[in-house]
Amino acid sequence: MTRRIRLIADDYGLASGVSAGILDLLDRGRLTGTSCMTGFPEWAGEAARIKPLCGRVAVGLHLTLTDQPAVTGRSSLAPEGRLPPLRALALPVLRGRIDDRDVHAELEAQYSRFVEALGRRPDFVDGHQHVHFLPVVRTWLRARLGEGSDRPALRGAPALAGQFASVPKVAAIAALAAGFNRSMRRAGFTLFEPLTGIYDWRQPENFASVLQAAVEALPERGLFMCHPGHVDETLRARDTMQSVREVEFAVLASDAFGASLARADVTIMDGKG
Repeated sequence: MTRRIRLIADDYGLASGVSAGILDLLDRGRLTGTSCMTGFPEWAGEAARIKPLCGRVAVGLHLTLTDQPAVTGRSSLAPEGRLPPLRALALPVLRGRIDDRDVHAELEAQYSRFVEALGRRPDFVDGHQHVHFLPVVRTWLRARLGEGSDRPALRGAPALAGQFASVPKVAAIAALAAGFNRSMRRAGFTLFEPLTGIYDWRQPENFASVLQAAVEALPERGLFMCHPGHVDETLRARDTMQSVREVEFAVLASDAFGASLARADVTIMDGKG
């Protein structure tokens, strides 16, 4: 029996080259969908490019609380108008040094920009650098998106067993996500799980083997996250994850990847699954 898996690309909207690469892979049927960063000035144009695909592919919201300009401007979350690096976010949030209301306002602004541009709720929600696992974000998810029959799905926690690379990194993310799956199921959300695709992106040569292992071992509806795209000047100015995106794009677009799916009797789910 053919096994179906989800391949979701993060960071649509981060830069035009990233968005173009993701759109190309969606058109080839090599991705289930993508999660969108809505905080940049180009978002309206990027939303117009992906809007015709809504309903055919999964289009989600990539909540962003680190390293980029804050939609809401200056606050306890972003004293200079720029979101902090992850190391300066997690502990201050947990210790109450950042006002929960400022975090929720930023999440609300990003969500509103998604809905205004696309005219619909996201199909799913995840987080840049996994910030959706933070307790303050869990609270917002339950309060803002937990009502109604059209709740978006959520990206679930990684399972420590069955991972294929970067075990320490997986363990750190799993610790951040402790209790997430259970509490969000209780709140009525559907989860995309188990999460795989976590590896040290500073070693892009490992991506192909991590992807191949996932194709061979992911269970039905399991999730593989990825970060394909093309490098442009905007990306160079905004993000340190650069050349590896070209590597991921090339692997995902390759005939070899298509052949590996066929050998494993695996198909990539579309946005209707």
